[in-house]
Amino acid sequence: MTTPRLRRRRAADLDGCVAALAEVHRVDRYPVNWPADPHRWLREPRPADAWVAVDDAAVVGHVAVHRVPNRADTPSAPPTAEVARLFVVPSARGLALGGALLDRVRQWASARGTDLVLEVTSDDAAAVALYERTGWRYTGSSTAAWTAPDGSAVSLRHYTLSCDAVPAIAASRRASRAAASRNSGGSTTSTS
Repeated sequence: MTTPRLRRRRAADLDGCVAALAEVHRVDRYPVNWPADPHRWLREPRPADAWVAVDDAAVVGHVAVHRVPNRADTPSAPPTAEVARLFVVPSARGLALGGALLDRVRQWASARGTDLVLEVTSDDAAAVALYERTGWRYTGSSTAAWTAPDGSAVSLRHYTLSCDAVPAIAASRRASRAAASRNSGGSTTSTS
């Protein structure tokens, strides 16, 4: 596999996104409940922006960001957006695409002075590790308003990333990558 490139998602990418999502769902059970209309699920709520990772013409990763309305009790708080629909196909894992897609969202948020939030199922250890490794702050847990296919409750972990933290985290990651590159003779390996 060549190194996938990241770009904004286009309408023409949706079939490839659905195919990639189907592969992820088959292997990882993400999303927990397969959507009745996966094209619509990827488009709604209407994302503020979305990106794909593509290898040749195939979509191998995806992330979207959705604006969250400010709460009435905190009108002076920075705007907030939710990271959603993040996935990477199994064959493209180990190329740091999850982190690269999150970096793209961070750049978007930093340019807009926007805080970021996300939620993940508590049993998704790989996703939890990715978020914690990339600087997200755990803020608590809750039970989802929806259930798993078998009717059982789904526990969610909530994370946040302040727009003030975005530049600092990016600088820290760049310094870590540079140090790793110096220590490995120029090659770096990371997983996502």
